[in-house]
Formats: sequence, C-alpha cells, structure tokens
Amino acid sequence: MEKEITIYDIAKRLNYSPATVSRALNDHPAIRIDTKDLITETARQMGYRSNMFASNLRRQRTNTIGVIVPRLNSNFMSTVLAGMEKVANEASYNLIISQSLESVKKEVASARTMFNSRVDGLLVSVAYDTEKIDHFETFINKGIPLLFFDRVIDHDQCTSIVIDNTKAGYDATAHLIEQGCERIVHVTGSLQRNVYADRLKGYRLALMEHGLSYKEALVMVTDLSQEAGQDAARRIQAMPERPDGLFVTNDFCAVSCMQVLKQAGLVVPTDIAVVGFNNDPVSQVVEPNLTTINYPGEKMGEIAAQSLINHLNGSMNIEVTNRIVLHSGLVVRKSSLKKA
Repeated sequence: MEKEITIYDIAKRLNYSPATVSRALNDHPAIRIDTKDLITETARQMGYRSNMFASNLRRQRTNTIGVIVPRLNSNFMSTVLAGMEKVANEASYNLIISQSLESVKKEVASARTMFNSRVDGLLVSVAYDTEKIDHFETFINKGIPLLFFDRVIDHDQCTSIVIDNTKAGYDATAHLIEQGCERIVHVTGSLQRNVYADRLKGYRLALMEHGLSYKEALVMVTDLSQEAGQDAARRIQAMPERPDGLFVTNDFCAVSCMQVLKQAGLVVPTDIAVVGFNNDPVSQVVEPNLTTINYPGEKMGEIAAQSLINHLNGSMNIEVTNRIVLHSGLVVRKSSLKKA
C-alpha cells in the first residue's frame, strides 16, 4: 500500500513551511492566489486527501446530521429526505439515514449508532410502537439538538414539525359529507401516533358538526399497507349496510382498496366516494384520479434540516420553538365527486 500523503510531504516538495501549505489548502486569505493554486495542484498530483475526521475532532463537529425514519419505501418519506439533503448539502453537512422498520427496538439501536457516530444533531420520525423517548435522552443530556418531524412525541426541549392533522382529517371528511356521503369508513394507522390520532379527531369533528353519528365499526386501524387496503375493501363489501364514503390516511392504501372495490363491481365515486392522504404520484395514476390531502413533504424536510442547522450555527434555539405547523390542503379530483 502506498503511504498516505501529508502536508509535510507537500511542503518538502515545494520548499514551503507546513503551516503555509495548511493555510493554502484551507483557503486562508493571507496566502497569495498563485501560491494557493500551486500548492492545491501539487496536492492533487500527489494524491493528498484532507483528514476531515481529525479536523472535525479538533472542532468538536462532524458536520453530520442523523436521520431516523420509519421506512424508506414511501414517496412521502423520499420527498422529505430530498428536502433535508438539499438544505444539508448547501450548508456542507452530510446525512446519515437509518430506518426503524416500524420497530422501537430498531429505533433504539439506530439512536445508539447515531450517538456513537457523533452526529451534530438528530432528526426523527418515530416508529409505530414507540411510546417513550428514553433512548433519545442521551442526546438531550449532551446538548445534541433533537428535532421530531411528521410522527412526533412532544418534549419541552425538542422542536416538532407537523401539519395540522386534525384540520386535514376534518377537511377530508367534510368534503365527503358535502358530496352527500352519510356513512363514511375511515381507514387509519396506529392511534399511538399523533398523525393518525389527530386525523381521527378531525374525522369525528366533521361528523359531529354535520349532524352525523360516529360509529366505531366504521373505523379500521391497520398498518396502511397494500394488503391492508385490500382487506379493508373486503370488510366494506361484507358490511350489511354499504358505506358511501371512504377516507384513507395513505394514498397507496387507498388505491389498493379502490382497486378491489372496483373489481367487485362498485363504481367510484357513484357507489362510494374516496379520499386519500399525502398526494403521492399514485393518486394521479389510478382511475378515477384520487382526491387527497397535499402533504408538503419536501418543505417539511427543508424546514427540519434548516432549523437544526440554524440551531447549530447559533441563529435559532429549537428548545424555545417547540412546534412548527406547515400548511396542507385538500386536492379535489374525480374519486370523491358524487355531485356534478
């Protein structure tokens, strides 16, 4: 193996002091441009690599942000990560991304790995079965900034970034009621999570304000997978009194449910009007196009990363700003339009 080139090797070849070489490679204003160019080109030819690890260790920074997400296989999470990466790259930060696979055990292991990797801060969307955040206390105790997004757990020393899920659930349900629906099925995820509990709250509020009674039998708590959508469709068909509306808190699950209902001979939206959630690309591929709630994933990712970086740079205190609420909105398409 070839010997690793150091600034001392470059200094020896050019007959400069190691201090001059170091300053030139770090773009110090005191070094003349022609000297910088000569040193930089010589370093390139010799195969020099800067030791970022040693440099960061001296500065007590790694310029790395950890991200823990439930799963990577959703369009929503992909757009969130795209927003984070864009902001992080512009600020010369790197991301370490880990998925909990909806398991608190995996989330605990990921948090430990992030801590041992000395990340400068951590962005987290919690798993289905996370109840406590004891595994993040090491970050809080060490003063390492921690920010929750989408699926959040409130903590007085951490910022949370969310949409108004109660309003989104209300808007989706109210729209179905305005289209003449009176018996609306709600397919949702784990009610331990803020996002699904709040959307259910909005669903119930819309029913109440429009004079419709809430029926436990019309609420299905699932994992919102493709199979869950298919199962929900079969349960809907087996109901003695057929529902005329369907609100699913995930577009992918909503589409799989729609497909099974259509195969069974039901017409969307004439027989059953459908609203999804997230505004994933699949919502515009299915026929009829799916009415959905637009969830600004990329914006959420950008704001999460920027808030954390601003905190690290001293221009924002995320321990004071406890909650940031982003705007979402109903996107009306043909799947819910019973009325002309």
